[in-house]
Amino acid sequence: MSRPERGEDEVRRLLQAGPCPRLPAGLPRRALARGARARRRARALRRALWALLTALALAFTCWAVVAEPWRPPPSDTAPPFEGW
Repeated sequence: MSRPERGEDEVRRLLQAGPCPRLPAGLPRRALARGARARRRARALRRALWALLTALALAFTCWAVVAEPWRPPPSDTAPPFEGW
């Protein structure tokens, strides 16, 4: 018997077994509350990461404006003086 057929047989057996067992009292309410907490945590984490990314971009922009890394560094030696 192939694997999909075995799965179908298990599902049929479960469906023919009779009525489903009753859920414990309060289980749907607890599951809903747990899901809501997980969603709030994920939203807070996403907002914190966006805030961190924004702060890093702002810090990089400020550094680039002050340091001007695109300019060549000043030379340490003076150019040759000719014409005396």
